Amino acid sequence: MMTDQDSLARRNVAVLVAAQAILGAQMPMIFTFGGLAGQSLATNACFATLPISMIVLGSMLTATPLSSLMQRKGRRVGFVVGALGGALGAAISAYGLLQSSFFFLCLGSLFTGIYMSAQGFYRFAAADRASDAFRPKAISYVMAGGLLSAVIGPQLGAATVDAMVVPFLGIYLAVVVLNLLGMIMFVFLDIPVPDRNTFAGVVARSRVELMKTPRVVVAVIVAAVSYALMNLVMTSTPLAVVGCGFGKGAAGHIVTSHVLAMYAPSFITGHVIARFGVEKVMATGLVILAAAGAVAIAGVDLMNFYAALILLGVGWNFGFIGATTMLTGSVAPSERGRMQGLNDLIVFGGVTLASLSSGGLMNCSGSSVQAGWSAVNMAMLPFLVLAGGALIWLAMRPKSA
Repeated sequence: MMTDQDSLARRNVAVLVAAQAILGAQMPMIFTFGGLAGQSLATNACFATLPISMIVLGSMLTATPLSSLMQRKGRRVGFVVGALGGALGAAISAYGLLQSSFFFLCLGSLFTGIYMSAQGFYRFAAADRASDAFRPKAISYVMAGGLLSAVIGPQLGAATVDAMVVPFLGIYLAVVVLNLLGMIMFVFLDIPVPDRNTFAGVVARSRVELMKTPRVVVAVIVAAVSYALMNLVMTSTPLAVVGCGFGKGAAGHIVTSHVLAMYAPSFITGHVIARFGVEKVMATGLVILAAAGAVAIAGVDLMNFYAALILLGVGWNFGFIGATTMLTGSVAPSERGRMQGLNDLIVFGGVTLASLSSGGLMNCSGSSVQAGWSAVNMAMLPFLVLAGGALIWLAMRPKSA
C-alpha cells in the first residue's frame, strides 16, 4: 500500500529518472570518445585515457563538498551546480580540441567530474523521502534511468562526433547544451532542505565511528570495487576494440551494450534485493564481474568484447546498487550527509586509480593490444578477492554483533 510519503518519493524518482536519462547521456558520450580524443592529442600513448581519469578525479575531489552543500542548501542546489560544472567542463574541453591542447582537454574533464559527482547523488536523493520498503526500489528505478541515457548518449555521440571539422568537437558542444537545458528539470524536485533543528540533540556518529561499523565498511568496499573495476575495463574498451582492427562504430555499439547492461537490470534489482537479501545480490554481482574478466581474457573476437562488457555492466549493477542499499539502511538521517560524501570520496578515489591505471595497462604493459587487454582484465582479480572476502567476513559475524 502506497503511503503519502511514498507518493512524494515517486514524484522525485520520476524527476531523477528523467535527469539520469537526459543529463546522464553525456557520460557514455564522453567515456566512449574521451579516450580516443585523448589519444589524438597525447604525445605519449600511455596517457590516452588521462581525460577520463581527470573526470573521475574531479568527481572524487567534489564528492564531499557537494554532499555538504546539499546538506545545507538542499539537493536541488547541488544538482544545478553539477550541471553547471558539466557545461563548463565540456566548454573547456571543446576549447582544448580547437587549440589541439591536451592540457585543456584534461582541464575540462576535471570540471566535468563535478557533474559526475552530482549524478552519483541521484540514487541517494531517491531514498531521501522513501519508506524502508520502497527505498531499494526507488534507488533501482533511478539507476534504471541510465538505460535511456545508454540509448540517447551513443546516438547523440554518433550524430555529433564528426559534425565539426575538428574531430570530437561536436561531442563536447552537444554536452554543453545538454547540461544547460537539462538543469531545468530540477525545478520539479521536491526534497526539502534538511532542518538543522530536526537533528538538534541527536548524537550522530563521526566518520571514524561510521567506518568502524561492519555493514558500512563492507558496503563501501563493495561499491568501490564494483565501480572501479567497471571503470578500469570500460575505459580501455574503445582502445582495445579499435586496436584489434574494429572501427569506432563497433566500439560505440559495444559501449552502448555495456551501458544498457549496467542499467537494464535496475527494473528488477530492488525486487531481487527485497526477495533474496542485499548480501546475496552483492555477492552475485562480484561473481558476474569475475565472469566478465574471464570472457575478456578468453579472446578478442567481437563477440568476446560484447559478452564481456555486458557481463561487466550486470555485475556492476548488482554490486553497486546492493552496496548503496546496504549503506543507506545502515546510517541515520542525521549521518547521511557526512557518510554519503565520504562514501563517494572513497568510491571515486578507487575509480580514479583504476582509470589512471587503465591506459597504462592497456598501452604500456605488453607488446600487443591483446596483451594489454589481458593485463587490464587480470588486474580485476585481487580486488574481487578483497570485496568477496569482506562479504564473507560480514556473513560470518555473529548476528548479535
